[in-house]
Amino acid sequence: MTDELNAIEDKLKDKKRYMEGYRLVGNHSAVKVCEYCRKAIKGKDVCYKNTFYGINSWRCVQMSPTFFCDHRCVFCWRNTDYTWPKWQGPVDDPKFIVDECVKAHVEFLQGFKGNSNVVKERLKEMEKPLHFAISLTGEPTMYPELAEMIEHIKEKGMTAFLVTNGTIPNMIEKLISHQPTQLYISVYGPNKEVYQKTANPIKKDSWKNLQKSLSMMHKFKRNVIRLTLVKGYNFVDPEGYAKLIEKFKPMFVECKGYVHVGHSQERLEVENMPYHHEIMEFAKKIEENSSYKIIDEKKESKVALLARKDF
Repeated sequence: MTDELNAIEDKLKDKKRYMEGYRLVGNHSAVKVCEYCRKAIKGKDVCYKNTFYGINSWRCVQMSPTFFCDHRCVFCWRNTDYTWPKWQGPVDDPKFIVDECVKAHVEFLQGFKGNSNVVKERLKEMEKPLHFAISLTGEPTMYPELAEMIEHIKEKGMTAFLVTNGTIPNMIEKLISHQPTQLYISVYGPNKEVYQKTANPIKKDSWKNLQKSLSMMHKFKRNVIRLTLVKGYNFVDPEGYAKLIEKFKPMFVECKGYVHVGHSQERLEVENMPYHHEIMEFAKKIEENSSYKIIDEKKESKVALLARKDF
């Protein structure tokens, strides 16, 4: 009876993910077309990664090699009821994951060929992605063959932006010799107390492991500390964030406001969202208390970009 219930639960999970727009790949990976990819194909807008770093939004595959995660962040737009803190089951081949994610991404976008509002050049280019955003769901550093996956992405002539919560420093250390194009480490609080409240880490040593990962950031050619800021939780103490940023000295810092979407609506209220001008004021305080300066912003995404003044 237990096996039968587990099978029913798995089907419900798969249905839920399908309804949310996921395309499942293999046993544990997923791809989903980002809204900015859709907008970019129609020439309407691009994501902040395009604005800040020149990534073509219409040629970007948003994916993750795992649904597993050791955090249950209050602001996560995913359903955290379906996260697991440690790896379970088979481990798919990294080349299979990359190739099948590209295939699923391109198939998903075929409907745009019947849309009269598309930019024709972009419609052609979207069939040959140039970029992997490894940030869709879960904690990607839990995938045991992440280094090999990143190498395969680069071998295919694509770039890779990896977003991690930094709680698996052993994988961060391994990636030093298999570097993504850009490494993001998300920081959910200026201190352990705020971090615990916002990230809801399942493992007790998460804050300690995050510090270990941050201490290795300087070994990556391109690196970013990313702050996802939520009113009532971690949208506090910019001086504390500035101190932490000064300690680890990333190349860039992103201050991004929480957006009230997905399953986060079950945990938070609209009032938990900062306005863009509030994000800019917060970033300004970090600027005033650090050796970093604001160099760009994207109002639609409620995000500010800071870089070291000597950059």
